[in-house]
Amino acid sequence: MLNKSTQKGVATIASSILFLAASSVAVLAATSDRATTPAVSAQLITAENGIAPGSGTISAGLALELGEGWKTYWRTPGEVGFPPEIDWTGSRNVAEVEFQWPAPERFTAFGIENFGYHDEVVFPLRIALDQPGRPAYLSASVTMLTCSDVCVPQDFTLTLDLPQGGSIDPASAARIADYAGRVPVGGKAGGIRSATAHVDTDATALTVTLRRSSPFQTPDLFPELGEGASLGTPDIRLGENGRLLWARLLILSPPADPPAVPSLTATDTGGWAVTVTPDRLAAAPPPPYTEARAAASLSSMVWIALTAFLGGLILNVMPCVLPVLSIKLSSAMKLERAGRATVRWGFFASAAGVMAFMWGLAAALFALRQAGVTVGWGLQFQNPVFLALMIGILAIFAANLAGAFEISLPAGLQTRLARAGGAGGHVGDFLTGTFAAVLATPCSAPFLGTAIAFALAGRGTDIALVFSFLGLGLAAPYLLVAARPGLVRHLPRPGRWMIALRVVLGILLAVTAAWLVWVLHGVAGTTTMLAVVGLTTGLVLLLSLLRLRGVIRAGLALPLVGIMLFGAGYLADTSAPRTLDAQVTDWVHFNRAEIARRVSRGEVVFVDVTADWCLTCKANKALVLDREPVVSALAAAGVAPIQADWTRPDPVISRYLESFDRYGIPFNAVYGPAAPEGIVLPELLTADAVMAALDDAAGEDRDIIARQP
Repeated sequence: MLNKSTQKGVATIASSILFLAASSVAVLAATSDRATTPAVSAQLITAENGIAPGSGTISAGLALELGEGWKTYWRTPGEVGFPPEIDWTGSRNVAEVEFQWPAPERFTAFGIENFGYHDEVVFPLRIALDQPGRPAYLSASVTMLTCSDVCVPQDFTLTLDLPQGGSIDPASAARIADYAGRVPVGGKAGGIRSATAHVDTDATALTVTLRRSSPFQTPDLFPELGEGASLGTPDIRLGENGRLLWARLLILSPPADPPAVPSLTATDTGGWAVTVTPDRLAAAPPPPYTEARAAASLSSMVWIALTAFLGGLILNVMPCVLPVLSIKLSSAMKLERAGRATVRWGFFASAAGVMAFMWGLAAALFALRQAGVTVGWGLQFQNPVFLALMIGILAIFAANLAGAFEISLPAGLQTRLARAGGAGGHVGDFLTGTFAAVLATPCSAPFLGTAIAFALAGRGTDIALVFSFLGLGLAAPYLLVAARPGLVRHLPRPGRWMIALRVVLGILLAVTAAWLVWVLHGVAGTTTMLAVVGLTTGLVLLLSLLRLRGVIRAGLALPLVGIMLFGAGYLADTSAPRTLDAQVTDWVHFNRAEIARRVSRGEVVFVDVTADWCLTCKANKALVLDREPVVSALAAAGVAPIQADWTRPDPVISRYLESFDRYGIPFNAVYGPAAPEGIVLPELLTADAVMAALDDAAGEDRDIIARQP
């Protein structure tokens, strides 16, 4: 924020320059030679052609004329650039130089909001002389960054001799005065009655309010959160007959060293610009409107329902299908010799289990979203308590299938359920469907990302619609058998092979449990993993070795399960750095700013958002990313592979995905000079799709992708 003396100085410069310009005789202007490149033409100009007797200051300006499509940066540039800087070493009779910043404009570079200037800008300079009235020599070594499709640093030196004299140049004086008038004034001088700001706890959003004595017209807002911060486009709303400005901005990348209170620069029509330091609020101020999500058209709803159904149907054949398939086979074998009615109701019960889980998940996601929590597909696998529960269940199921023990209800309860018939006799089938749906969530599939994005960005009815049809797609095999119970007769007849099959299915579930143990290690650390493995082992031994009645065994096992779940949450260490396995590609750690910086240097960037718990991500890695020709392409000069590890919750990665309306992974995008906004790839990668995106992002006139013959 400009202090009072600076604001007064700006006004004095502008008025005195205009007065002198109107009252003087035009002579040859005192200007430096031009420094010219294809991106910028720079010149040092002064209002005075010489130093008047007794004069202690000079009104000067750094004048930049930017080439078509080129831009330079404001004092707070964002993630990519840096502002112009001047080194005055080598100057004579110069005591101090005040560099002033005209109000910036907003522009998008490499998918990120930046603040700066295009076409033309003059930075007013107020130069205090060491010896008033004496000649001066100005030597300005300028360092700046200009950006178009790529960013090019500029370094040049402008020099100017100012002899003794009393005339000024009207043209230069007018240019300097024009841009001095665009330097933001203080809040009080600009009519601001109050200003507030709120940054949430996780530094994900900035909410500000400004109240002005006269109405806003078409305002814009330029917050200054600190070096390295990047913000989304502000959502600006007006209230109180236009005198209240309310704005919310997503913080895409928080600064390394945020200020206690962010500085705010606001602009409006007519050249109005102010810079204020707002009061910090403990809670975000409410918007001056009532939020309501727009309803989608009927055709859109039908299309998204079909998309969700196909996504759920394809989940049945995704890489995570083996444990799910084992449960389906177990259920089918159990019903193979039963009557048609029993088969039908058993598979209906399994389908009901799938639907119950999907509806429960939809309700939970809606509630979390309303509470402002980041939500997405498969995010429960970032929770150590959930992982511990799944490990315990899978271990028990695996031991049961291997014959270590039998899980059975008390005889009296079994008799009552059998007498009840119908749904009452199919609790196990219902749980089979529920568990199958749970195990399907670490996978993504074609159509699934589109459907989930539509749901989580829409209304509650949109969430219900998408997850209902997603469940119907996932439950389609159960519903098919329920409609045609005779299909189970095509299964092989029971025999000795079923014992071997039970063991194989148990091994598959044990492998899945081992995979979840590996995921838990990445999410919560070694101590938590060892504790959960130890308690799970004790639980299985307890159920296997004790020849006690089921009720007694359950009474002993349940406290052990409670201890395991509590320990998983209590011992979880998410602060320790993740130890990543050796990888074929030399991945760069994800940093949103790094994408823009590398693209600005002309590089192609391949972004891979992955997680240990994402089986589709692992399939993409094994089948595409770790194979030729993609491996060589990612290792080529001018290509930067960046990997975002979402195994643990990370709000920076969450916000990055949300910028593409994505709420699940895998997610891959390719950036480059010809694709600064990014080319989003499908969930299931192919080598051809990756190679084509790398070429498209590089541009037709470039050949930086190393292909294998």
